Amino acid sequence: MSNFTHIDTQGRVRMVDVTEKKPTLRIAKAQGVVSMNSDTLEKIMSRTTAKGNVLETARIAGIMAAKNTSGLIPMCHPLNIRHISIDFFPDNTKNLIRIESKVQIIDQTGVEMEALTAVSIAGLTIYDMCKSYDREMTISDICLLEKSGGKSGMFVKKIHE
Repeated sequence: MSNFTHIDTQGRVRMVDVTEKKPTLRIAKAQGVVSMNSDTLEKIMSRTTAKGNVLETARIAGIMAAKNTSGLIPMCHPLNIRHISIDFFPDNTKNLIRIESKVQIIDQTGVEMEALTAVSIAGLTIYDMCKSYDREMTISDICLLEKSGGKSGMFVKKIHE
């Protein structure tokens, strides 16, 4: 069991000790996709939903979620995040919005979970604000796109077309 960093030699769950690690610049990018019907996408993009500006609300929710990841995921360290950005990429031909987050920190542990949490909550916020128009919306393709920094170095997701 010692191969798992969140389990001690007796099989008990623990938070990884990062005390001896050197702080380095760490960056993580993640994505998520919200698919919807064309009318819903049009309402979002024209800012005519009854609940207001969907994408700006989702951006704020994603930023707040990234900052609070350690309160949601038990073994995540509380972090002093230096930068978070969340961008939206609507696709009118596929009736979807791709969400991309980028989180940066100078610290002893990575920010992959924060980037993934940001896109997840941003997607859920889009769903919440538009569910009265479209209950068939789907949140999918949540994944880490890339990460840099730390002992394991650079990771870039292979894109399968």
